[in-house]
Order: sequence, then structure tokens, then C-alpha cells
Amino acid sequence: MTSFRATVGGLAADVRLPDGAGPFPAVLIRTPYDRARHLAEARGWARRGFTAVVQDVRGRFASSGEWRPYENEAADGAATARWIRRQPWSDGRYVAVGASYAAHCALVLALEAPGAAEARPDAVIAAVPALGAAETAREPSGVERLLARAGWWAAHGDRPDSDEGALEKALAADPGLLTQLPLTGLPGRLGRSLPSWAGLWRHRERGRLASRAARADVPLLAVGGHHDHFTEDTVALWRTWGGPSARLLLGPWGHGLVSAPGLDAGPAHRVNLGELYARWARRALTGDLAPGRHGALALGGGDLWLPAGTEGEPRPQPLRLLRGSGFTADPDRPVRSDDLTVPTSGLPDRCVLVTPPLPRPLDAVGPVRIRLRAAADTPSADWAARLVALTPEGTAERLAVGLLRREEPADRHAEFGVELGRLTRRLRAGTRLRLEIAGHHFPAHARNPHTGDDPITAGRLLASRREVDPTSVTLTLHVLPSRPTSTDPAKEILR
Repeated sequence: MTSFRATVGGLAADVRLPDGAGPFPAVLIRTPYDRARHLAEARGWARRGFTAVVQDVRGRFASSGEWRPYENEAADGAATARWIRRQPWSDGRYVAVGASYAAHCALVLALEAPGAAEARPDAVIAAVPALGAAETAREPSGVERLLARAGWWAAHGDRPDSDEGALEKALAADPGLLTQLPLTGLPGRLGRSLPSWAGLWRHRERGRLASRAARADVPLLAVGGHHDHFTEDTVALWRTWGGPSARLLLGPWGHGLVSAPGLDAGPAHRVNLGELYARWARRALTGDLAPGRHGALALGGGDLWLPAGTEGEPRPQPLRLLRGSGFTADPDRPVRSDDLTVPTSGLPDRCVLVTPPLPRPLDAVGPVRIRLRAAADTPSADWAARLVALTPEGTAERLAVGLLRREEPADRHAEFGVELGRLTRRLRAGTRLRLEIAGHHFPAHARNPHTGDDPITAGRLLASRREVDPTSVTLTLHVLPSRPTSTDPAKEILR
């Protein structure tokens, strides 16, 4: 294999060629996380007959210019794509590949690149895709994803390099860091300049790339994890993709995919993603993929795979109230996202309901929803619903979380629903499900100040008194009616 460095419009790239005379198809990976970290990945692509081009995005590491997340990737990627197609080692075809922010870079090439056909990739692999600033910063309901964004901006924002552990180090020195008021002042408390931090929260329009995906005309492989915060975006991308074929692979993994398996992962869920990507890319470039949407979902706790699109039948689960039909959501003492302990004494800070032990195993595959009738004594209120599995051994494990922001006259009782995302999980016999309904989910999400002010700029917090009618609360899981048989994820992806 031969490797060399190239510069395209001031953007630094490493190029690794396969052995042989060529020309070859190419893989383009554009990343803000240092192209040097992709050395092993580039070698793997080259071993499989692809030229690997790994580029630092504008303003990061060895690339010149100003780093402005999500602003320049379509134009810069298009310029690099045109450069690739002019090279003597290129056979004119390339696959845009990336994970997280790099998946955004790949997707905008397919959906927004200037120059259309000349710049557009012939196929796209998007893993745990960060679709845009608004999608990464907020839940669909508008609730702010504080911890993840603070961590990302502390590590990567407004700088040419990265400090991966910046937020962890800052929290160790200042445990109350994320309680800063207003949150726009967080950079000062971190001790460094982050001029783009405040502007991040002005991005509210979601769905731009997802809507354009309906007009896509190249094959897609979307890869995600059940425990990733972008799972819903990954599934939506696959469902709306308009290209000749779309494939979905969802495993019991976190944002790091196979390097971050969940507690529910089994031996069957160990997938060689590099080999699968290369085989899919080869078939995509030669037109050998069957049309339509296919793929595989891992059944966590079941050590098997299901065809993508599998969904159970809606089944309400019986609930009884443990405590807290009336509770206080106090932003000075918020329910914490990183603690599954539920207080059993003192004034309730959440409504807690529980199911009886499951009489037999239950395969929950599909969306999780709750409905309830409730009221808040403040004009703005967030409703956080967290579903937890209580195992027969007595441990607690988070299953799903959903947040809804409501603006309503104080003390008005209303019926509404909260979406908790999708669950693909086998729950063992004897497991009980605990449903917590609270006013905060901090620090994963910013605290609603309950004043009607923007949580990012608010400087004053109010406690909010809540009332929940426990007889109105319904928890609906989608349950498979019979035990499924396993499918081969590679066959589903490659057919």
C-alpha cells in the first residue's frame, strides 16, 4: 500500500492507495476529530481495494480556515469529491463514509453538495449520524441536551484541536459547573473562550437533512445503537431515504457502536463492522443491492437479530402508584439523569409507578409511549418520563427516556402523551418496570426554570408543583406475540 498527504483548498488529507495498478474506487472520510485517528480504518479500506481519503475539516488540526460546525461541510466536501474524481488512481466512483459528525459530512455530500452529480457520492455509510446542530442540541420537543453538548463544545468547540476529557476535568474541579446561571455563561466558568456556545442554542429548526433524504438517489447504509442518543435520527433517516436501496443496522451499542456494547449485548451482537462496510460498499457500487429498505435490529438481552422494520403489537402494561401523585419539581434539587436511586422518604420529587413482575419473558420491539392527565402550577413545565427495569436480582437498569415541554396556563389539568423512543429488548420473567414522571432529567438535559424564560439564558429558577392522576397513566410497549427466530445481519444488509 502507498500513502501520501494531499491538500485540497487548504484542507489536509491523508490518502492510502491499495496495492496494484488501479484505478480504484475511493472512500472519503471527513472528520473534525483528527484524520490521524483513522489510520487503521484507512488501512482496512485499502486492503479491501478502496483508496481511502481521510480529511480534517476546515479549521481543525492540519486544515486551514475557521472552524464553524455544520456550516462549510457541503461546499468543502464537494470540492474534495471533485478533486478525487480527477486523480489518476480514481475510477470515478466514491463512497462517503463517517460516524457522528463525520456522518453529517457524508450526508450533506449526498443531499446538499453544490455541483450535484459531479460532487455527489455513489453511496453513503452514515453511522450514529449527527444530522445537524438543532438535532444534536435538542430533543424533538425542544428540551436542551445539556451534558452531551457541553461535553462536545468543551472538547472541540472554537479550537483547532481537541481536549477529549475537558468537561470531566472541569467537573472534577467544579462539581456544580452545569448549574451555572445563565448557561450562556458556562464558557467563563470553564475558563476558556467559546464564542459559538451561545449561538448553538439559536438553532431550533430540525429535520432539514431528513426531509431532503426523501430525494436521495444513491444507496444508504445507516448504522446505530439502541443506547445512542441519535437512535431516532438514524431510524428516521433510513425510513425516509429515497435512494434505490436503504439498509439499517441497529445493535445493542452506544455512540461508539461495537466498542461501546450495552449490558444487553450478547455474543451474536459482535459484528465486524469494517468487513461489513466494505462488502456493502462493493455491492452498492456495482448495483448488486436489492431495491427497498432492509436491515437488522439486535434484540438486546436475547442474543439474536430481527429484520429491520419488525415491530410488536401495542400492549398496555398494568401500573400501580408507589408514591408522588403530587410532587415538586425543584430545579435546585432536580431529578438526576445519572442516578437511578429513587428516594423513599421526604417530599416526593417525582411520581413513581411500577408494574407487577413479568410472568414470562417479554420481547419489547417498537416505540414506548405513556399517556397521563396532569397539571403544573407554572406556565412552563418539562415532563420527563423514565422507564427502568428492576431485575429479579434487584438491580435497576435504564430502558428508555422521553421529555416533553409544555406551555399552559397554571393548574390546568390536561391529558397528553410522552414518547420514550424505541425499545428492542427481551425482558426476563420476574422483571418489574418502574415508570418515573418528573420535571427534570439533569444534567443530561437543561433545567426548565418554570418562569417561561429560555432555559439557556434564564437567571432565575422557580419550583413547580405537579399533580398526576395515577389512574390516567398508561404505559404502552410494543410486544412480539411469539418468540422470534434470529436472522443473519450480514445477509439482511448485503441482499
